[in-house]
Amino acid sequence: MDLRKRIAIAGADETDRIGIVPDMTPIMMQAQAVRNALADAGLQKSDVDALFVADPSPMSGVQLCEYLGIQPKYIDNTMTGGSSFVIHVEHAMAAINAGLCSVAVIAHGETGFSGRRRRGARQGGFDSSLPAAQFEAPFGAGGPASTYSMAAMRHMHEYGTTSEHLAEVAVATRKWAQLNPKAMMREPLSIEDVLSSRWIAYPFHIYDCCLVTDAGGAVVVVGAERARDLRKKPVWVLGSGEATTHQSLLGMPDLTRTPARYSGQRAFDMAGVSRADIDVVEVYDSFTYTALVTIEELGFCEKGEGGPFLANQRSAPGGDFPMNTNGGGLSYTHPGMYGMFILIEAVRQLRGECGERQVAGAELACVNATGGILSATGTLILGAD
Repeated sequence: MDLRKRIAIAGADETDRIGIVPDMTPIMMQAQAVRNALADAGLQKSDVDALFVADPSPMSGVQLCEYLGIQPKYIDNTMTGGSSFVIHVEHAMAAINAGLCSVAVIAHGETGFSGRRRRGARQGGFDSSLPAAQFEAPFGAGGPASTYSMAAMRHMHEYGTTSEHLAEVAVATRKWAQLNPKAMMREPLSIEDVLSSRWIAYPFHIYDCCLVTDAGGAVVVVGAERARDLRKKPVWVLGSGEATTHQSLLGMPDLTRTPARYSGQRAFDMAGVSRADIDVVEVYDSFTYTALVTIEELGFCEKGEGGPFLANQRSAPGGDFPMNTNGGGLSYTHPGMYGMFILIEAVRQLRGECGERQVAGAELACVNATGGILSATGTLILGAD
């Protein structure tokens, strides 16, 4: 079945406040983001008949339905970390085309910063029966910085990638953040600033690492007929793909490769477009390395050439490869699972709503989100109306 232009993203928005929001809980952020995204689409809460949520908490989708006061016909709690929300778009597409629902809302809210300080906040950790708990955590690995850093070091060893290459990503992304009034970090940043900042886990300096914030976001997905009747120009889902190759670092088939190579190829094949056709790229940047390796795995450059490809501020404003145009997880926001926010930014770019940071003539966007320890990815090719 050809699914191109049969599904559209009709609404997209964040919570009213992002950054440090100690007076809101995750479910409050989810609800506020849903309200804002529905208003963006020109829809009411009563129109929603499908809800997609990614949260480790048991019954999170059911809980949000109760909080919102809705009784949808379709609920999806697929949880693949930060890639969940991009993957949810493909699942919503399948559900709508199967006639199971007509207005799907994908919601996210997370207090990555304030939740750590709130008594009784959920604590992360591995199931003690799983390999990561037995063979990684006892030796000091387990947190994202400690595991992603090992993948980055292997990439450096095999391909000659340097700390300067990684710093290029942080600096370019900060330049986009300076054009985004909602971005948390907007101070000027140089290559030298990155390289001289304190270490987190070699080879990552602090500016190689994403923010830890509070934020929520939501998108509304509808079928083609419904899309034409709504407030904003539809943003069409032209191609999609999802993939996973492992859960823990221990299980990675190759430390320098990610499942983006599979989800990306599926999305490009479905859309029938080439890498050269893409106008704007939004990828997960939990670390500078995440963005660099994802660009390789998506096929925008040859394997191992991500560093040279992104050098000389090529992905910054004014460059010929605009990437992470909202400031990314490195400078805009990152509440723990970031994939929702690259979706929102891609929609805004294709609608021409981004003001100073607008990429001129943007008609095609590639969105890729990563979850876990480079474990699971979702890729979308989105097109302007």
